Amino acid sequence: MSELLAIFGPSDSDERLIGEIERLHPSRVTVLIEDVEVDWAQDETPAGRGLRDRLAALLAAIERRTGATVTGLAGSRAQLTGWRFDREVSGRRPVPA
Repeated sequence: MSELLAIFGPSDSDERLIGEIERLHPSRVTVLIEDVEVDWAQDETPAGRGLRDRLAALLAAIERRTGATVTGLAGSRAQLTGWRFDREVSGRRPVPA
């Protein structure tokens, strides 16, 4: 069993990151969409609904393409204190030093 943390940033990297997840063949995936408002789950603005739609689409696509058990949340990495993952992938591009 492999546990994978997938950290999503800008939506333009979603397809590339899903492809990377698929390549790794995890058995469980936790999806984190970073840098969102604390009240995203109750936000009824178009942005709030868009975030929930994006999270649902990501969960469905990863489950469909990998067969993994998928869970998801949005917010910050601080929510994952104490969680353990075998691998981590991110949609953020490395920034040169």
